[in-house]
Amino acid sequence: MVNKPPRSGALIRGFRLGKLGLSLTGSYLGYQVQNLFLGENEDRQQRFQQASSKRVREELGSLKGAAMKLGQLLSLQTRTLTEAAIRELAGLQMQAPGMHPTLARAQFKGSLGKTPEEVFRHFEEQPFAAASLGQVHLAVTKNGEKVAVKIQYPAIRTAIENDFKLMRSASLPARLSGHMPVAILDEVERGFLEETDYLQEANKLDLFAQGLADLKYITVPRVHRGLTTERVLTMSFVEGSVVGAFLENKQPGSLRNLIGERLVELYYYQLHRLRALHADHHPGNYLFQSDGHIGLVDFGCVKRIGFDASALIQGIVDRSWRQGDRQARHILALIFGPKVSFDRARKMLPTLEVMAGIWHPGAEGKEPVTDFGKGELLILLAGALKKSLRDKLTNPEFAFISRAELGLYSLLHGLNAKVNTTAAWQRVVQSGPPGKT
Repeated sequence: MVNKPPRSGALIRGFRLGKLGLSLTGSYLGYQVQNLFLGENEDRQQRFQQASSKRVREELGSLKGAAMKLGQLLSLQTRTLTEAAIRELAGLQMQAPGMHPTLARAQFKGSLGKTPEEVFRHFEEQPFAAASLGQVHLAVTKNGEKVAVKIQYPAIRTAIENDFKLMRSASLPARLSGHMPVAILDEVERGFLEETDYLQEANKLDLFAQGLADLKYITVPRVHRGLTTERVLTMSFVEGSVVGAFLENKQPGSLRNLIGERLVELYYYQLHRLRALHADHHPGNYLFQSDGHIGLVDFGCVKRIGFDASALIQGIVDRSWRQGDRQARHILALIFGPKVSFDRARKMLPTLEVMAGIWHPGAEGKEPVTDFGKGELLILLAGALKKSLRDKLTNPEFAFISRAELGLYSLLHGLNAKVNTTAAWQRVVQSGPPGKT
């Protein structure tokens, strides 16, 4: 289904979000009234949850921008939202409503000065993927190469700025109490706005293509610079299936475990060697092949690492805080720096214990394997993050890192992967010293 371009005015967007909230509230009250007179009914409960989730998915998908990204993030909350909500919100990853072909063509010509038909041998007018900031079309270049062409939605940067004005207003009580620092909203807005510059994304693609070259199982798209602008990005087409389609073919456990271990290795390789992280870990950005190769796409959101991530990871692996206050002070200083006192920062130690849960020592004679399919780790991590907010122990530096880690664990859970995380980390450390970006 093709929709009209989203209206981006702050007043209109605020009205639509408010209307969505009132609509859901009214539906819930109606549902409770039915329960009062008709009694609890599991089928009716499932229908209510599915209808509500569909309404949220459709409205956030239509709004695009930061509002839609919130829905994408919610879709990663495996084991904390209902299955109906997860299914509906997962549609925001790749199947949001697209622009009308005429509008997409106008966006392309306005940016490159020519229509897609003048530039390419063949151009599919219907996108094969549509997400929060733009949509992606399949095309064939004049010399016969298959490419992916990402075209940005009109006025999307303004829409993001307006969304964050609304968020700042809505979160005023939390900001005044210190539970939602302004710096976190600023960091998230900075990251989202950075995604609207496709020339920056092209630079990141080049950075990661070079930086991940030693991981032979990873494919990063190659940029076509002559067909790329701030609002149009043309890349080599990467083969593979998103996790849902990939798992429909009943992939063997050995392949799912192999991919899971490679995803963990890829994650820590970025933190250790590149000191930069692909921070948008939603399922649509990973393309899997039957031989275990992984295509990594959409580099709009990249987090540069400004602290010693390698020391922090090793400290978590070793559970160094258990060795006394000196070691605890050291690892907490890596997270918070000198501004947070040790007495306050030590409230973070239970969260570190949860994070250390993925590093199992293993029973004697057995491989130390973490079973991500069980999902308990996701619940514990979500609870630990909530506790950090309640305790006012948040660091803006970790906003996108936490988002990426939650996305990684959700992906591993979807794969039902069993991973030797210790072995993956050791391979990363042995691959060489931390790099510079």
